[in-house]
Amino acid sequence: MTSDLGTVLAPLDRLTLGEQVYRDVRALLIAGQLAPGDRLTIRGLADALCTSPMPVRAAVQRLMAEGALDVTPNRAIRVPAMTRARFEELRTIRIAVEGLAAWHAAYARTEADLASVRRHHLAFGREVQKAKPELSVAIRHNQELHFAVYQAARMPTLMSIIEGLWLQVGPVLSLDLRTSVLWLTEVPAHEHHTQLLAALERGDGEGARQAVANDIETAASFILARGLTDDEG
Repeated sequence: MTSDLGTVLAPLDRLTLGEQVYRDVRALLIAGQLAPGDRLTIRGLADALCTSPMPVRAAVQRLMAEGALDVTPNRAIRVPAMTRARFEELRTIRIAVEGLAAWHAAYARTEADLASVRRHHLAFGREVQKAKPELSVAIRHNQELHFAVYQAARMPTLMSIIEGLWLQVGPVLSLDLRTSVLWLTEVPAHEHHTQLLAALERGDGEGARQAVANDIETAASFILARGLTDDEG
């Protein structure tokens, strides 16, 4: 009996570990902790995640199928480049889809949701106001704030679509931002977040939608103006 149970549990454990590794690497991409052109190795990821190469290899294959990773001619794994045309298309889709989620969130949100959004808003604001802000930290707080809003809409299918969009666009946010503070000084993200939170608090769907649209538009314009896309494809 014990032997049979062990036989059943072993594959389940491997599946659980594989799913966790996939989610961990996916989260790095969504949060902008990896940039287009970054090269990865199975062994490097396995060491970073304290696991074996097998679940990492499976996770990489899934992410390649989603277009989040690709393989170079010499078989190296990398975060794919982002062309200007593709980035502009994603911007347009994000404004529509994420704006829709914010609109619904204004009416479906609970006090717990508002508390979560406020927490991330304050964390982002504190980082922005530092004399030497950590850009990777600011990017993470920005992503967490947006997702707290979208999750408040309580629309799982819509949330899945948004995660897929961020999986593609997240890495672009880390380009150049690793060494430049211009994103924090020239893009009024904190102001847009303040407007978004206020709209959620008063149950203003259109206000929430517009705040998200403005936030996406200004950040995208900054990235395009800085030439952070790869027009060579």
